[in-house]
Formats: sequence, structure tokens, C-alpha cells
Amino acid sequence: MRRVPLLIAIAASAAVPGFAAPAAAADTASASVVVSAQFSGRTSLKVSTDILHFDVNAAGEASTSAVDFSAGARTYAQGEVLLSVEQRRGLTGPDAASENESALTFVGQGDGTLEGVVGAASRVVAGRWIGSGLRHGRLLFTMRADASGTYDVPVRFILSAP
Repeated sequence: MRRVPLLIAIAASAAVPGFAAPAAAADTASASVVVSAQFSGRTSLKVSTDILHFDVNAAGEASTSAVDFSAGARTYAQGEVLLSVEQRRGLTGPDAASENESALTFVGQGDGTLEGVVGAASRVVAGRWIGSGLRHGRLLFTMRADASGTYDVPVRFILSAP
């Protein structure tokens, strides 16, 4: 069996009538393509500490502890972004056995931050924003204790976006 070189075969086919002519530059083609994409929210949270440290000098006196945060979120244009805080088990200090739920309050410093009371068994919203972006702020926690001493309160921060 003998092979004909490709170049000769192409030249011969172009000379034979009945073969389709190549497309001209003036010919156009169009088509529609439907693309559907769904993006989910994405968050990034950095906090300066997850253990609040309080030095209470006298019974019934208040002590403060600050947490700085950097909260980044990617969500749809009108998506709500929430920063929540909850007290974890493991309060240490002279009055640890009572774990008074109303003893720990906070005030937010920065756009979108809130104020509230952190209970031992619930999560509370500490910041609320609309749309994507990077937010910085501070939460100033205050604790009143029935006994003087040093208290450590473990907390957990949660950043969520739909």
C-alpha cells in the first residue's frame, strides 16, 4: 500500500468539484450560552484573644477587658454579616462556681458594632454589617464579680455570612 503525501491530497481535493469551499471572512456565526453561577459567603476573623482576663479589686467592683478584631466577609450585595460571641465553659476565679449570667456585658467600638450581655448558655450578636468588606473594631467587656480576685473567661467569636 502506497501513501500519498498529505499536501498532495489537500491540493487535489481543492481542485475536485463538489467539495465545500472554505468559510469567508464575511460569514458569521452566533450562539447563546447560558451560564449560571452561585457563590457562597466566605469569612475570615482574627481576634486579639479568646480568653477575657479581669482583675477585680473589690467585691461588686467592675473590671474591663478588650478584644480587637478584624472581620472580613465576601457575600452578595445585600447579604448580612454577623459577628457573634458566646461564653464558653471554664470560667476561673474566686467566684467561678456561680457563673453569674448577667455579670458579663460588652460595648462595641467601630462601625456596626453593638452592645449586649453575654450569658453562659447563649450566643449574642456583637456586630452587624451589610455586604462584603473588611471591618475592624473593638469589643470592651465589663465584668462585675461578687468576690475580688483574678478571673479568666473563655469566649468564642463566630463570623457568619449567608
